[in-house]
Amino acid sequence: MRFSGKIAVVTGAASGIGRATAVRLAREGHHVALLDLDVAGLATTCARIQEAGGRAHAFTVDLCDPLEAGAVTREIAVTAGAPLVLVNVAGTGVAATVLETSDEDGNRVLTVNLTGPFFTPRATMSLMPDRRGGVIVNIASVAGQVGMARRAAYCAPRAGLVGLTRAIAVDHAREGIRRVAICPGTVETEWIGKILANAPDPVAAREAMAERQPDGRMGSPEEIAAMVAFVAGPDGRFVNGAALVLDGGMTAA
Repeated sequence: MRFSGKIAVVTGAASGIGRATAVRLAREGHHVALLDLDVAGLATTCARIQEAGGRAHAFTVDLCDPLEAGAVTREIAVTAGAPLVLVNVAGTGVAATVLETSDEDGNRVLTVNLTGPFFTPRATMSLMPDRRGGVIVNIASVAGQVGMARRAAYCAPRAGLVGLTRAIAVDHAREGIRRVAICPGTVETEWIGKILANAPDPVAAREAMAERQPDGRMGSPEEIAAMVAFVAGPDGRFVNGAALVLDGGMTAA
C-alpha cells in the first residue's frame, strides 16, 4: 500500500495488460480510474479490484475524441481526485502488409494506438497536482523498435508512441512530469488468444509465438504490470524518456 490515496488512470483497463496494471496499482494503494469502451470488461476489472479491498471507478469513453478525453479526465478529478499516474494501454492491431491493409483498418490502428495516447495525457497533465511527481507510462511494443512482418499498420504508431514519449519527457521534465514507454514482446493476452483461435492450427501458432522469445515462452500481463508499478513509483524516479524493452530477449536474438 505504498500509494494510499493517490489517483491512477489506466486506459484499456477492460482486459489484458490494462486489467493487470489496474489490479496491480490498486493493490499498491492507488485509487484507480478505469477507462475503456468495453463495458462488460470494465465491470469485471472494477469488481476484481473492489473484491480485493481496492478502490476503482469505471468510465466508458472513446479516448480518440479530444472532447471526450478532456471530459472524462475532468470527471475523474471530481469523482476521485487529481490523477498522479496515467498509464496508456489501450491498443489494437491488424496482421497485414501495407498493401494488404484496408483504409478502415489502417485508420483504426493509427488512431487507437497513437491519437488516443496523444490526447489523453494532454487532458491529464493539466490536472496533475502542482505538475510535480506526475508519471505517464505508455505501453508501446517491440514493434516500435524493430520491423515485424505483416504488421505495418501496427509498427508505425508504436514507433510514433516511443517518439511522443521522448518528446514529452524532454518538454516537461523540469515541471516534474516523467514519461516512459514500455515495449513488451509477445504477451499472452485475450487479444493474442483471439489471434490463436482464428489460426488454421492454433497449437502450432501458439508454439511459434512462444518460440519468438529466446526463453521459449510468452510474457504475462502481470509481468508488464510489475514494471509499470516500478516506473510509476519512487524507485523509478530517475527513469524518464526511456523505452524499456520487456521481451524475453526477443529483440536481442
